[in-house]
Amino acid sequence: MMYPYITLADDTEITHSHIMEQEGIQSVEVHFERPTEEGFVSARCVLPRYEWKFNEGFRPDELSLFDEFLRHNAHLLYRYAAQGGIHCA
Repeated sequence: MMYPYITLADDTEITHSHIMEQEGIQSVEVHFERPTEEGFVSARCVLPRYEWKFNEGFRPDELSLFDEFLRHNAHLLYRYAAQGGIHCA
């Protein structure tokens, strides 16, 4: 299951998984998706390795910005992943 995190001004939706155990390391998958006239572009990164699992349509400069975004938000993504998403009152 993916939990909503934030929608950027260009309609890129960022979602994240729950915490998963991989090789003894707690990881979180973060998914980026934006609608286009032809459908969607999407990419997924695995924290804490910052390893891109796939990229279907985002430009390299966009991935670079997403990488920086992840480095600034990883602590929050882990916190929310542990809680089962952001819980708003």
